[in-house]
Amino acid sequence: MLEPAATYEELTEGFRWEIPERYNIAADVCDRWALSEPERPAILEVAPDGTVATITHGALRARSLALAAGLSARGVGVGDRIAVLLPQSAHVVVTHLAAYRLGAIALPLAGLFGAEALRYRLGDAGARAVVTDAAGLAKLAPLRDALPELTLVVSVDGPADGAEALSAIEAAGGAKKLETRATGPDDPALMIYTSGTTGLAKGALHGHRVLLGHMPGFSMMHDFPGPRDGPIWTPSDWAWAGGLLNVVMPSLRLGMPVVARPFARFEPEAAFRLIADLRVSHAFLPPTALRMLRAVPAPRERFDLSGLRNIASAGEALGPETFAWARDALGLTIGEAYGQTECNLVLAACRRAGVARPGSTGRPVPGHRVAVLRADGSEAGVDEPGEIAVKAPDPVLFLGYWQQPEATAKKFRDGWWLTGDTARRDADGYVHFVGREDDLITSAAYRIGPTEIEDCLLRHPAVALAAAVGVPDSLRTEIVKAFIVPREGYTPSDDLAADILAFAKRNLSAHEVPRALDFRDSLPTTTTGKIIRRALRDGTA
Repeated sequence: MLEPAATYEELTEGFRWEIPERYNIAADVCDRWALSEPERPAILEVAPDGTVATITHGALRARSLALAAGLSARGVGVGDRIAVLLPQSAHVVVTHLAAYRLGAIALPLAGLFGAEALRYRLGDAGARAVVTDAAGLAKLAPLRDALPELTLVVSVDGPADGAEALSAIEAAGGAKKLETRATGPDDPALMIYTSGTTGLAKGALHGHRVLLGHMPGFSMMHDFPGPRDGPIWTPSDWAWAGGLLNVVMPSLRLGMPVVARPFARFEPEAAFRLIADLRVSHAFLPPTALRMLRAVPAPRERFDLSGLRNIASAGEALGPETFAWARDALGLTIGEAYGQTECNLVLAACRRAGVARPGSTGRPVPGHRVAVLRADGSEAGVDEPGEIAVKAPDPVLFLGYWQQPEATAKKFRDGWWLTGDTARRDADGYVHFVGREDDLITSAAYRIGPTEIEDCLLRHPAVALAAAVGVPDSLRTEIVKAFIVPREGYTPSDDLAADILAFAKRNLSAHEVPRALDFRDSLPTTTTGKIIRRALRDGTA
């Protein structure tokens, strides 16, 4: 963990990684608290009717040991992949901890995945077992014949359709003695599939050390939280690295209770109400969610947000407009952070350390060496666009893509992990995200990132959400096209489109101004909340 500091220089001075020879995420996250303070709240489960159930660290330990023993009795063991297809709940954490105790590999899967996405991931991973609910069982039923390695299906909702009850597995294991495996930091623990915005998703395999690698970035983006803080909440699916590793596991390690409240879809007013009712002190909100919150007028007057100490965000560029809104409307400086499924939380902002600048993702987190590189591998100059790269070895860096050594090797050059994301570094060392290489727009010899265009469009009073993409043009190679979700009270029309484009012309460079605009009811997003610009470019959304 990082100690609080007033400046970035104090934060980085003397930082050293301390990675033990033996390390298991379950023992670190759960057992430390369960053996010293078994009644300490770990998970606050919010039911649809608003009632809250508290699950303690002691209960997490007892249940995860029982589940691990029960799975072991069914032949699940070291190296086996255990899929977790569940909404936010204590069941998610119990299953992860059980997998880590066994030396197995937890495989989180998002509830929003369709049948093909599930079939591909379960098949590619060769999952041996899956823990799910009734909704997950319905999706899995037609896939079972295509997944011969999936021999054990466990349901939290009781036995049905060839699934065994989670309670029965735990009950069977509760009578057995199981010791948590003494894993090493590089032993496989977790596999999260990449978002798959382009091409087939790949399984990013992480060792147990990944949690330790996340802790400095977690501390920065959440403004140095501690065991007396909390609860913490995110609407992000816990199957995503942002939900699981930017919130759940680090918070439990610190002793902060985590709110489990799955949303069928993000509802801004319900989010503010939840924060107020539970006195949430820290929240992790993807940029899309934050932009949706902007539509709620006078939030501090309508909701008691006095307990809210910090908001963190990651997933894509936040933009200075949303940064400024949070300061004005909420009195908070957003702790923006950057990372990828393969190498997460390597850049971050932090109000308390004076590391916060509108339009910037922050500075390198202590312990991580991050550079902006030219195509030839040399370091880019001040404000020169280049590719974000992370120097290996690094505790947060993945072990590799599952069964794809060639794809893994292609992502490294001279000891640098190449992210495929474009950014620039200013004279003070702040990194400004430009966009994914796939999202850059080439127009009349200019290479244009979508973020600045989208942030400008969001400043128009009629715009709730915006996306900018390049579409083919015979003269300019590509032109910029904007997709707009209007705010409530505004009706799409030619006049409104003309007004938005005129606003963009007044505020953007000439080559950045959209030359076409479409209104949409919604924008396509991944399960992590990132806009799928590819689907807008090729017309599939």
